[in-house]
Amino acid sequence: MIAQTTESTSVDDASSADRVLVEVEQLTVAFGRQVVLRGIDLRIRRGETVAILGESGCGKTVLLKTLVALQRPTKGRVLFDGQDLFQLRSFELAKQRIRMGFVFQQAALFDSMTIGENIAFPLRQHTQMSETEIQTIVRDRLREVGLPENVLRKKPGEISGGMRKRVGLARALALEPELMLYDEPTTGLDPIMSDVINELILRTRREHPVTSIIVTHDMRTATKVADRIVMLYPLSRLGPGEPQIIYDGPAAGIEAAADDRVIQFVRGEARERLMELSRNELSHQVGMGEAAHG
Repeated sequence: MIAQTTESTSVDDASSADRVLVEVEQLTVAFGRQVVLRGIDLRIRRGETVAILGESGCGKTVLLKTLVALQRPTKGRVLFDGQDLFQLRSFELAKQRIRMGFVFQQAALFDSMTIGENIAFPLRQHTQMSETEIQTIVRDRLREVGLPENVLRKKPGEISGGMRKRVGLARALALEPELMLYDEPTTGLDPIMSDVINELILRTRREHPVTSIIVTHDMRTATKVADRIVMLYPLSRLGPGEPQIIYDGPAAGIEAAADDRVIQFVRGEARERLMELSRNELSHQVGMGEAAHG
């Protein structure tokens, strides 16, 4: 089945090319013999909010890490604002990363630091701001994510998981990045707190001139916050010539996708997956039987 796409030919003209912030060309990532991503082509324009969707093991987080040069590709290129990240020297790469904010799946706060110190960390590392300026920004970002100032002196272990997620967002926004990346921002949260995070992502887009990439398997997050959804499919279940991106189009259109695999994911239907698992198990048993009588 051919993947749907809204990447029209206008993206290839000069004016649209000027608006592309992130570009991935024929990206392949392998760990030894295990190929996780294969031949990925992707363009993300300035100001877009793109959700990378797919089931566990399809390579979503690997793609996200490759976009910020935390994971080196086996083949292909990753361009940020026209620059190939993997051709940059270390200090040049560090300069580009300041333009990016990364919200990790488990917030990845420093346990030994207070909440205030966590949010201030990138400002102290990458700017020459005075302590007064830093504290003003810390309080502003804390307010943006809906947390009271009395959490500033607490340690991450003293606050809830939802609050840690919001602190992670505040820290990522400290340097006013041009690109925000979210790795499973609602994982492990109850429905109400998940929606709080979704609303904060929407507020961030409204209040900051930011491009956002969100890796998730949560359909509610994807359809609520994204302009566009890109859906990956596990390579282990694809043929040699099949594209790994099986949907690339508007969030509002994914429920009407022509590809049955997309519809099954959107609806959370496991019937085809269970049949596939049964076939694999039967094939395994037959193979074991043949080996035993060989």
